[in-house]
This record gives sequence, C-alpha cells and structure tokens, in this order.
Amino acid sequence: MAFNRTATEGRGATGTRWRRLLPLLVLSLSVCGYVCRASSSPLEQQQEEEEESAMENIVTEKKAEESHRQDSADLLIFILLLTLTILTIWLFKHRRFRFLHETGLAMIYGLLVGVVLRYGIHVPRDVSNVTLSCPVNASPATLLVQSRGKFYEYTLKGEISASEVDDVQDNEMLRKVTFDPEVFFNILLPPIIFHAGYSLKRRHFFRNMGSILAYAFLGTVVSCFVIGLLMYGCVMLMKQMGQLGGEFFFTDCLFFGAIVSATDPVTVLAIFNELQVDVDLYALLFGESVLNDAVAVVLSSSIVAYQPEGDNSHTFEVVAMFKSFGMFLGVFSGSFALGVATGVVTALVTKFTKLRDFQLLETALFFLMSWSTFLLAEACGFTGVVAVLFCGITQAHYTFNNLSPESQDRTKQLFELLNFLAENFIFSYMGLTLFTFQNHVFNPMFIVGAFLAVFLGRAANIYPLSFLLNLGRRNKIRSNFQHMMMFAGLRGAMTFALSIRDTATYARQMMFSTTLLVVFFTVWFCGGGTTQMLSCQRIRVGVDSDQDNSMSVGEGSERRSTKQESAWLFRIWYNFDHNYLKPILTHSGPPLTATLPACCGPLARFLTSPQAFENECQIKDDDSDLILTDGDVNLNYGDITVSTDGARDDPDRELACSDHELVMRGTRLVLPMDDSEPPFTEPRCRL
Repeated sequence: MAFNRTATEGRGATGTRWRRLLPLLVLSLSVCGYVCRASSSPLEQQQEEEEESAMENIVTEKKAEESHRQDSADLLIFILLLTLTILTIWLFKHRRFRFLHETGLAMIYGLLVGVVLRYGIHVPRDVSNVTLSCPVNASPATLLVQSRGKFYEYTLKGEISASEVDDVQDNEMLRKVTFDPEVFFNILLPPIIFHAGYSLKRRHFFRNMGSILAYAFLGTVVSCFVIGLLMYGCVMLMKQMGQLGGEFFFTDCLFFGAIVSATDPVTVLAIFNELQVDVDLYALLFGESVLNDAVAVVLSSSIVAYQPEGDNSHTFEVVAMFKSFGMFLGVFSGSFALGVATGVVTALVTKFTKLRDFQLLETALFFLMSWSTFLLAEACGFTGVVAVLFCGITQAHYTFNNLSPESQDRTKQLFELLNFLAENFIFSYMGLTLFTFQNHVFNPMFIVGAFLAVFLGRAANIYPLSFLLNLGRRNKIRSNFQHMMMFAGLRGAMTFALSIRDTATYARQMMFSTTLLVVFFTVWFCGGGTTQMLSCQRIRVGVDSDQDNSMSVGEGSERRSTKQESAWLFRIWYNFDHNYLKPILTHSGPPLTATLPACCGPLARFLTSPQAFENECQIKDDDSDLILTDGDVNLNYGDITVSTDGARDDPDRELACSDHELVMRGTRLVLPMDDSEPPFTEPRCRL
C-alpha cells in the first residue's frame, strides 16, 4: 500500500509539473508556427488560401444540395397531403358521407403530419455549427460578418428562446415547412378570389344585391366593432388578473375583430350545391362571403393605418379615425376601379383581335391579365383581393362572351382546378401550422372570450340587419334562413391569411393562435353539422336553380317581389349596360348605330363588331343578367315588335317565352337569364 501511495504521489507530482509546462509549450508552438508562416513565401500563403477557399466552396455546395433536397421533401409532403385528401374525398362522395368536408379532412391530415414533424422527427445536430454570442442592441434584418478578410451575409430568421439554442437543426426543419405569408397573398389567394367572382351566379346575386351589400358592408363593420369591444373587455380583465404577458391595445382588438369577421362557408356552400338548397339562401350566403372577405381586408388595413398625432399611437382621436375611414373608402374604391378597368381592357383586347383563332394564346392572355390584377393592385397600394374579385365579375360579364367556346371551357376548368388545389392546400397547411409554428401563444381566457365574441358578432350581423331588410322586402328572409346564415358563418382561408401575415408582436401571435382554433371549430362543427341544421330548420332541398324560387310563402307575391325589389335599383344600370356597354365591350347587344345619336355614326360603326350586325334580329342576350320592370311590356327591336298585352289582364302573370319569363320595355331586356338557358324561340311569342 505504501508503494502504491508513493507511486501515486510521484505521478501526481509529475502531472503537476506537466500542467505548469503546458502553457509554455503551447506558446512555443504558436510562436514557431507564426515564425514558420512569416518565413514562408507569399506563393505558399496564396496556395493555402486557395485550398481553404476550395474547401469552403465544397462545403457550401454540399449545404446547398442538402437544402434543395429538404425543400423538395417539404413540397412532397404537401403534395402527398393533397393526394391523400383527394382519395379520401372520393371515398366520402362514393359513400355519401356529408359530416366532413374536404377542407376539414385536409386540416386533419395536416394536423397528423404536423405532430409527426414536431415530435417524431429530430435532426441530429451538426457539429460544424458554432454558436457565438455577440450582444447587440437591436435585431437587424441583415447581418454582415467579416471572417479572415471575407464578408458573409446572414439574414434574420426569427427569435428563439434560450432553451431552444441546442435545437437549432429542429427549428430549421420546422421553419422550412413554414411558408412566407406573402406566398398566401400573392400565389394562393388570387385564384380563390377570382374564381368566386368568375363563377358567380349573377342572376340570383343581383336579385338579392341590396341584402348582400347590407350583410357584407354594414354587417362586417358591425361584427368587427362588436368583437373588438368584447375582446377589449376580455383583455382588460386578463390584465387585471395578471394573465397578459405583453401589450394588447384596443386597435389590436379591432384588428382581431376585422380578420375574424371574414366568413368562408366553403363547406356549407358545397353541401348546399350538392343538395340543391334554395337558390336565394345560397346567393345570400355566397354573396356575403365573397364581398365581406374584400371588406375585411380593407377594414383591417384601415385599422392598421390608424395613427393619431403625438407619441401615443393608441389613443382615440377623431381626425385619425376619419382618416382611417377615408382610407377605407379610397382603397376600396380604387381597388374596385382597378379590377373593373383590367376586365374592360381584357374584353377590348379579346374583341378587337383575332385571338379566338388561337385558343391557347387566348386562354394564356386571359389567365395572365386576371392574375396580374391582384399584383397590380398590391403594387399600387390598393387591395388585391377587392381588385381581383371585381375583375372576375367583369371578366365573366363581358370578356367571357368574346372567348371561343374552347377557351370558355378552359378558363372555367382552369380556375376551378386552381381554386380547389389552393383552398385544400391552405387548409392542410393550417393543420400543419398548429404544431410547426414556433411562436404560438395560447391563453385559455382569451380563447374563450374569442369564441363568445365571434358568436355574438355574427348574431349582431345577421338578426338586426335581417329585421331591417325585411321591412322593405316583399319576399321576407324567414327566421329559418336567418338561423342557417348564423350557423354558416365559418371562418377559413381569408381569416387565416390575414392573421399569419404579421406575427411579430405578442398580440399578433396570440391572435394567430386563437384564430387557428376558431377556424378548426367552425369548419369541423358548423361545417359537419350543415345537413343536420338544414333538416332541423326544415329548409327545402332539391330545388331547381333555374326556377325563380322566393323566400316568402305568400300567395302570388313570389314573382312580383322580384319586380318590386330589383327594378328600382338596377333598371337604369342594366338599360345602360345592354344598350351601350355590351355592344362596346362584346359582340352581343344591339348595334351602337341603333342606340347612339346619329352624330356618332362613324364611332358607332367602328365600335360595333360585325357579329352584332349579324345577330341584330336576335332578341335574347346570352349573357344578360337582367331584371324585371313594371309598366308596359313591349319590345321595339329593329323591325320586330314583341307585345305582351295579354299579360296585363293578370298582374301576377308574365309573358312566357320558351318556358322562361320575359318582360321587356323599349330596347331593354329586363329579365335575369342564365347562360345555360335554351335559346329564344319565336313561336311561343306573339310578334
């Protein structure tokens, strides 16, 4: 034992001497290396630098290749999600399952993949990654780092907590599957919004235009402020209870009210279309959802632009409020004008060129002009959603008539396909984001308050406005229709896109996390219970959309109500549209030589297409979404006169031409007609 102890002590003494000599040895080696490097020739130093640069290039190329593979794998995940969704949709349609729509199914698949990516896959840490601490007073978007005479550019990817510093690789993988919010606005939203306007059933839309405008504009504003006020009270209560972890102002509450006021009842409307629910109920829901998306976008932008004078930007100021209101009107009007102007330009190009002889070029031009409307509006400071919506309506009303039959089918199918893929992609991405987004803020009190506020905001939109509208409507909006509209206020793609566009602050992160839960609940619960709600409210299904069904059950007032409601609002517009705009922008309508003054003869002959002269004796306009009028019912069209004296004997009876009601005065067609209606037949009319 003594020997062992002595030997151990000897080794300890030796180790102590080595520890004392080690710094000197390292210093000596460093000095020798420095001397050797200094004594080496410049040619050798250049060779060493070239070798180091070559190694860095090889490493960079490997990293770029790995990043390319990772991006491909991420996109493959979404492609497989859509493929699986389509196959399951087919199974559901084959088995006639209506309790879950494809959007809800896409969200479920996204949730499952998000769970796997978040908790099931861990990327091993790269030993070459070096974490250096450099205290700075700000977080610049771009950082330049100088190393060995070279400058490297680093971009800011986001904030991570101190506990996640060792999981940089996992954070990078989750960040890869999190898209830039601009992708949604510039790539995915335009085809969805354009398809909504392009596929709009204008006959029923315009017949209920007054009610749709009331729900979309006034109702959205009311819903925004009701939700904003309720959420502000909830936030103040959270602050008193110490459950608020950051700043949350009244403008943030109003912004939250604006984004969750955008309804997207895609699930309900799909079931309505499949079951052939009452066309007026369909038109009210569809028209409201189309327009209130546009209103919600402009309203949220106006709230963000609210800026009082002084240091405190969150105080109430009347001047700032009126500036925001003026911005709302200006942005909406400018976007509307820009969208209509783009549609008019496309109509003129397709009318005065021979593009219809080259269907591929015609379809390509139509597609590019329609999509560029969104980008042009955003680049000009307007709202692309509003612009592309009204561009779609204008294209359907005018440009569609100038296209060749092949291009008409192609454009319809193209935008229908893009709408389907983009919508399901967004909903699957919603499910994925619930687990891959790294800055979620879930507050139970805020979530409960949000659900309550959304419900009350929707109720404040539907019921009071329906009561006021029924005061002036002959065909009343029945209570079961109101309950169905209340139930069908789903939140979807637009709400998600507006909430994810800015998640930089604590308030925006909490709003985004809560918005996801609101979308999930409304799509799964409200969308899945649509069939049961229709049965509970005893709403008719299996209704032919070509029939003029009304909302009232009064005797003989169904068809007269359309006359009373729509004529006073749209008679002047449709007369002007049929006599002037249609002949200028399309090949249909009466020749301008018959409607313009004689002094405008040369201009009228130049603007009128040869097809208009060839079709001069055709009374029916294939794309006229017109309205009913009162008074004398006759048509003076060229040398043909259509008289309906027999219709005067019975005020409830209107002229029936080819099984469709046709009421005309002067040169004005005044009945809504669908594009699919059969051609006009003369034997049924008395000439």
